[in-house]
Amino acid sequence: MGQQIVVIGGGLGGLSAAIRLASDGNHVTVLEKNERAGGKLNIRTGKGYSFDTGPSILTMPWVLEKLFADAGRKLEDYLTLVRVEPQWRTFFEDGVSLDISGDLPTMLEHLNRISPKDAAGFFNYLHYCQQMYELSTKSFFDKSLSGLNDLRNLHSLKELLAMDPLRSMHNSTSKFFTDKHLRQLFDFFIMYIGSSPYAAPAVLSQLVHVQLGLGIYYVEGGMHHIASGMLKLLDELNVEVRTQSEVVQINIKGAKATGVTLQDGTVIPADLVVSNMEAIPVHRKLLNQHPKADTTLKKLDKYAPSVSGLVLLLGVDKQYEQLLHHNFFFSENPDKEFDDIFVKGIASDDPTIYIGVSSKSDPTQAPAGKENLFVLTHVPPLRPGESFQHMQEQYREIVLNKLERMGLQDIRAHIEFEYRFIPDDLERLYGSNGGSIYGVVTDRKLNGGFKVPSQSEFLDNLYFVGGSTHPGGGVPMVVLSGQLTADLIKDRASTVKEAL
Repeated sequence: MGQQIVVIGGGLGGLSAAIRLASDGNHVTVLEKNERAGGKLNIRTGKGYSFDTGPSILTMPWVLEKLFADAGRKLEDYLTLVRVEPQWRTFFEDGVSLDISGDLPTMLEHLNRISPKDAAGFFNYLHYCQQMYELSTKSFFDKSLSGLNDLRNLHSLKELLAMDPLRSMHNSTSKFFTDKHLRQLFDFFIMYIGSSPYAAPAVLSQLVHVQLGLGIYYVEGGMHHIASGMLKLLDELNVEVRTQSEVVQINIKGAKATGVTLQDGTVIPADLVVSNMEAIPVHRKLLNQHPKADTTLKKLDKYAPSVSGLVLLLGVDKQYEQLLHHNFFFSENPDKEFDDIFVKGIASDDPTIYIGVSSKSDPTQAPAGKENLFVLTHVPPLRPGESFQHMQEQYREIVLNKLERMGLQDIRAHIEFEYRFIPDDLERLYGSNGGSIYGVVTDRKLNGGFKVPSQSEFLDNLYFVGGSTHPGGGVPMVVLSGQLTADLIKDRASTVKEAL
């Protein structure tokens, strides 16, 4: 007979873990404090517009396929993936524009217009990025890693050296490209996980292969259908998902968690607890009664939060023909932008802006002749006690001024629906550390590029999933974290059984 398992938080990491744990024969209950499960992958509607409030780009669909296959299901029976091509349109302050395509001859043609010299070496760069991805399939995508020793156990010395450990991602990009636009473009792929190319390890150049080699996807009807599909599967697996059920304490006896207490005082017993709430907020809020919580928090300092963001959901009464489904308006000075955000800890006065327009691929997302603009600008995470509230109007103006300057003329005059999320909202709604979007920052010097270990260091039966744990942030990684943590739990249960 399986264990009684409580999952705190119904984000994608928690839902993924719940699917795998239930498929392994456990009795699982998911507790979500908000009115809907799905975490940041949610929906907002108004005046005929529909917006995904979180992730808008899906990569590595094999992660979702594997999750559903492990439960004896087919992903295509739950949601429909649509390949997006061209993948991105990029705009630079000096007027240069470049489309990113997974069709390599087309991509090469676009690069030739920017820099023939760099285009000539482009396939060498792609091979390098692919090599980094393939090396990662032996470890990062296969096991829950807690540090360098785990990595050493899974790779030969030759493979570890092939990961280019002495270089940052920016170093590796600069090795292959001389043109400033292309360096900025390929460096920016690191923002899939909310980190700095100047601090992240070179192995994360694999993100370029993940996109150009494997493709990017949209989910028909909206990205939130990923969560809907997972919830449908959980229902079939008899997993109870309780919304508006906020956990306020993890109950403890000795070195074990015995269950959780909800805000209304309800106590739910458990043999094992999995937290989709980030590890640092868990220790601050749900484990603060434990004598080892403060000591552990000091050890977790190196796992700094990734960037947060200002999100503007804009329904506009026109169509901007120059926009594709995914668009990036780059800063003029990327060195300054990353230094502002990651070193100085301030919102950059010239940020890179992402605009997702899902109505380009899916007309149901906006009224006829109109468009739904998901506008995201990264800002530093909040420090304890800090708020972005006083900055939001000023920063909205910076964003809209930049967009108008770079071609979206009179955008203010065309906004007929608007909703905003600021770091305060992300922290309040999802319990993320400082309003972090992607969990933990990936930093070679700070944490060696590793995440918070998936198993608690002082409670034998408490585990973590989500962007703060291995393998990190972004839809596929968060979903994979749930699967890898479930593997860890299953392996531990097998070891205990054998010992008995």
